[in-house]
Amino acid sequence: MSTPCELSLFTTTKSQADGIAKAILSETKRLEKKYSYYTSDSLLSQINSRQTQLLDSETKELLSRAKKYYKLTNGLFDITVATLKELYRNLQNEEQLQSELKRLKPFVGCEHFRIQRDKIVFDNPYTKIDLGGFVKEYSVDRAVKILKKHKIQSALVNYGGDIYALGKKPNGEKFSIGIKNPYTLNGFITNVEIEDEALTTSASYERNYTIGSQTYSHIISTDVKSSVPSSVSVVSSNCVESGVYSTSMMIDKDLVTTHKVIIL
Repeated sequence: MSTPCELSLFTTTKSQADGIAKAILSETKRLEKKYSYYTSDSLLSQINSRQTQLLDSETKELLSRAKKYYKLTNGLFDITVATLKELYRNLQNEEQLQSELKRLKPFVGCEHFRIQRDKIVFDNPYTKIDLGGFVKEYSVDRAVKILKKHKIQSALVNYGGDIYALGKKPNGEKFSIGIKNPYTLNGFITNVEIEDEALTTSASYERNYTIGSQTYSHIISTDVKSSVPSSVSVVSSNCVESGVYSTSMMIDKDLVTTHKVIIL
């Protein structure tokens, strides 16, 4: 997942904990291999290169959910910004970047692909998909399902700041999650207590692209507002939903949501 992944679970025996941890590791590795944007043999890369149109049930579900969140966030959460991703990674000339952005922006948007039974159909050869901001959170939710299957009542899953707290700690306290101070990058600015909830934080202070004299957030969008937060944390019932809204609100902090939100 290109980030530190942690699992804390409380069981009566070490052998049980080891078995569950191995099952979660195996599932996480499976999803990483299947949906990696950067490896040529992943299913996602084959879809992007138009080597295949066929979708298994899991991929079909993920793409359908992504299209749903695209609508719910008014187009802010958009897995097709991958169409522009390589420009920021490979170009060093600002003028060339703007020229290429102008050329490719018309092909950004989830309306450029549709799902027909067990196939994905694009309306052009340029639109690409990146599930990186979706599958990591989905992996956390999958890990939680494995924990629940094994009757675990207390655990914390943390994949690079995408977090789910299952139950309470063994001492009866809720899990306390620190929100990093985005202004000093030193220590935590606040803490959030969660129980049977997910918390994700999106921020641009650690990852960005520099092209010429300009610095661009790694959260790529065709509709960035003039004033953007330093970080957004969202608490919801599952990690995918928290991740969708924390990412979207980095682009437009005024996006309406019923979730608990911390904007810094």
